[in-house]
Amino acid sequence: MIIKNAAYLVSSPSVEKCPKADKPEYAFIGRSNVGKSSLINMLCNNQKLAKTSASPGKTKLINHFLINKAWYLVDLPGYGFAKASQAERKSWAKMIEEYLRKRENLVNVFVLIDGRHTPQKIDLDFVNKLGEWKIPFTLAFTKTDKAKPDVLKMNIKSFLDAMSETWQFLPRHFITSAEKKSGKEELLQFINECNKKLADKEA
Repeated sequence: MIIKNAAYLVSSPSVEKCPKADKPEYAFIGRSNVGKSSLINMLCNNQKLAKTSASPGKTKLINHFLINKAWYLVDLPGYGFAKASQAERKSWAKMIEEYLRKRENLVNVFVLIDGRHTPQKIDLDFVNKLGEWKIPFTLAFTKTDKAKPDVLKMNIKSFLDAMSETWQFLPRHFITSAEKKSGKEELLQFINECNKKLADKEA
């Protein structure tokens, strides 16, 4: 798939305020500062599409982008550390949970994991929650150009091994780098396949 058209649509404070659920939707989420906005911009060939920031916790709303006038890409607030009060963090967590559980056109959640680090409890807890809620997701390991190849390989294996302790089947995973543009074709191909399956079902 080639992204020819990517346009910011709206930022919503709740799932009820999101655009009409009339197109396939793919959400991106991860720990604060995991490189989410950079990955979205890389996928869409537009460095200014999603706002990037050196300080964590920049995304605070549910941000919708319309891609090729055919499907939605959603940039969700990061979970975990952010320079915000406990009340704010609770409010974001509630907003994210309601979006994930109520948004009926949500096809897949891309959970971004920083490939430079060993498995983090916060990421494992989040994917386990998605499992409890029966929400389809895939993993996207980010910042992979910033880790030595053997370290990266070990970190990915460790994360999948940790998941194997509670999961019978592991989700699909992608290895990405916004800087090197790696993983782009694989991610877009996956979205394209999902959209085709949906179109076939509706035909």
